Amino acid sequence: MNTSNSLQYNYIRKIIRDTYKEYCKTLLPTINLLKSSLLVSVSGALRIYIASLLLLAQISVLNCIAGGLIVYAVYTLDRALESTEDSVNRSELKGSNKKLALFVSLATFVSGCYVLNTSDLLILALMPLVVGYLYSKGLNFGKLNLKLKGGLGIKNLVVGLTWGTFIAGIAGTGIKNPLPVLLVFCYYGSKLFINSTIYDFKDVKGDLMAGIKTLPVSIGEKNTRLLLLGLHIASHLMLSSAIIMNLLAFEPVIIMYSFFIGLLYIFRLTHNREKEDMRGKIERLFFVDGEAGSIVYLRSVIGNVI
Repeated sequence: MNTSNSLQYNYIRKIIRDTYKEYCKTLLPTINLLKSSLLVSVSGALRIYIASLLLLAQISVLNCIAGGLIVYAVYTLDRALESTEDSVNRSELKGSNKKLALFVSLATFVSGCYVLNTSDLLILALMPLVVGYLYSKGLNFGKLNLKLKGGLGIKNLVVGLTWGTFIAGIAGTGIKNPLPVLLVFCYYGSKLFINSTIYDFKDVKGDLMAGIKTLPVSIGEKNTRLLLLGLHIASHLMLSSAIIMNLLAFEPVIIMYSFFIGLLYIFRLTHNREKEDMRGKIERLFFVDGEAGSIVYLRSVIGNVI
């Protein structure tokens, strides 16, 4: 091998080696980014299923899956857009391949929209994406900046209203009486408001850097805990009353498990968790994001036994 060929060979090797190193450097963060919304998307699909049970509605498995795809797309897109708070709250995503995440988000979102469009639910499918963009980035009209991000529970209110509407809207397709659908909306709107506030207890530093004064920061841990507790009890009293009045299906496993697990994680997780260990993370994921899966599994087991 002459000198020219040797230099060319070494140059090609260097390019391959550098490319491989760069690939390995971004691989793990990219995997973390792509899987970071999997559990919440599965939970979203199961919540639509549970809402359909409560409404005695015809259950569409495809619509449940499509709803989960929309949830995955919106949350992954939000994390791929690198909001200020995520640079602190989710440092494990730093260096991930954002272009790949955006492509996956777009693909899952289009798939979800296609399925929901067959049930005339396209507007409902688009709503979380529009609201999510207005929350994360906002729109500028000259000097006017339309942005939903703010303090004192605005983030939690946006989450509750958006996903409460999304879940109740998909599950309530074909229901002529709007009252049961409204009750399910209030239930899931309250639950998701609570769940998003639970997550604020581990994201205090990043939220403050982004100028978001969340409830734990604004009113303190104790007052936030009391607020969530009051909202939790009120939503389940409402649900129980609706069942007694035959507005919703009699689903004791759903109501009882939701009530007691909610009490448990409100008392257990409403303290500063910025230095959360692996045990605490598993506990939070199981109690909060895994609640819907636990309900469906427990209901299935008890149903088979009885």
